[in-house]
Amino acid sequence: MIKEYIEKNEQRILDELFSLIRIPSVSAQPEHKDDMTRCAERWKELLIAAGADKAEVMPSDGNPMVYAEKMVDPKAKTVLIYGHYDVMPAEPFELWKTEPFEPVVKDGHIWARGADDDKGQAFIQAKAFEYVVKNNMLKHNVKFIFEGEEEIGSPSLEAFCKKHKELLKADIILVSDTSMLSADLPSLTTGLRGLAYWQLEVTGPNHDLHSGHFGGAVANPINVLCKLIADVQDEKGHINIPGFYDDVEPIPAEERKMVGEIPFNLEKYKQSLDVEELFGEEGYNTIERTGFRPSFDVCGIWGGYTGDGAKTVIPSKAYAKISTRLVPHQQSEKIAEIVVDYFRKVAPKTVKIDIKYLHGGEGYVCPIDMPAYKAAERAFEKAFGKRPLPVRRGGSIPIISTFEKILGIKTVLMGFGLESNAIHSPNENMPLDIFRKGIEAVINFHEEYDNI
Repeated sequence: MIKEYIEKNEQRILDELFSLIRIPSVSAQPEHKDDMTRCAERWKELLIAAGADKAEVMPSDGNPMVYAEKMVDPKAKTVLIYGHYDVMPAEPFELWKTEPFEPVVKDGHIWARGADDDKGQAFIQAKAFEYVVKNNMLKHNVKFIFEGEEEIGSPSLEAFCKKHKELLKADIILVSDTSMLSADLPSLTTGLRGLAYWQLEVTGPNHDLHSGHFGGAVANPINVLCKLIADVQDEKGHINIPGFYDDVEPIPAEERKMVGEIPFNLEKYKQSLDVEELFGEEGYNTIERTGFRPSFDVCGIWGGYTGDGAKTVIPSKAYAKISTRLVPHQQSEKIAEIVVDYFRKVAPKTVKIDIKYLHGGEGYVCPIDMPAYKAAERAFEKAFGKRPLPVRRGGSIPIISTFEKILGIKTVLMGFGLESNAIHSPNENMPLDIFRKGIEAVINFHEEYDNI
């Protein structure tokens, strides 16, 4: 019955999803501020159409929030569904095979920015909700909270949660914004890494210089920046910042055993990325490195002349954007101070540095013996035909730990993304068959949740 409903209504469902995707709700770019409001208003319309008793666009300190609810019984359990309607910038546009904000169905995939992260996955939740409402299956209350700032660290959501704690009261939070091991190997995310993010500015001379007249006499800010960054990690992948590992706990033996049971083809992984060899912290395998260990990465670097042809110049300034992924118990604010202090101490006197902490958040762990997790596990098995593996993922959704801190609610992460979906990259996509199975799995969750 579920499959027939999805098939019968698929074109309408896609048309509704595409109406969201066509709105370029890029939270990182100020020129899209009006688009954020447009997207929030569209979500409001779609949640009412899906069966919510009420929906509203609510103000926050930043982009608006979308809140909706279906209250079946005040005494019944309540599921709070979280998602985000903002998307990453689509640049570089020239690497897209289709227009990023004009969705296309091709080769069994939806191609567009937001097809997966998180408009596609949030829409899975909305359409599952529509089904259980229309078929009178819902025995618990459902609330929705969709934000427009997840991709920039959710700066306004914590204050919103504190202000509207009673409104967001629930028994469990359900989120579709994570990934599976593969299309043939369903998995449930049981842990997320935290995040800390900075921008580093290195200044040398007070203006750009002729590299012939001054080369060899004045420190080049780009050269200095590259060395500063390169010195952070050694050849074994160890991060050399003092105090960085102080709160990192060893991987529990039981979880390390579970990781060892996860089917993982190293050669296929390398082939999918078109790399000959991998690099990471010595003593850990790839899954452990991305799920249980912290990391350090340069997310962007620029300075000097980057146009066509040659310009012999020593630039006055060089810049980098830097991030660390953190594991549970590593506090982002503490790491932020450690990293800022480190760069200030190691920077040579030949340059001046300015490092700004932009945003961060904490990691999260979901207990696999929690009844709501077990409901999700059974729901996945019904939809995908296989019991999902519990897996810690390397990504970050900082608000999940904030929800637990402020609202006192645990979260179940029912994500349907794949590595090949290219989130945050050109040619983001979502396989249609996974999209359909995702709707089915969430419908199953609502049914299973009523039985716990």
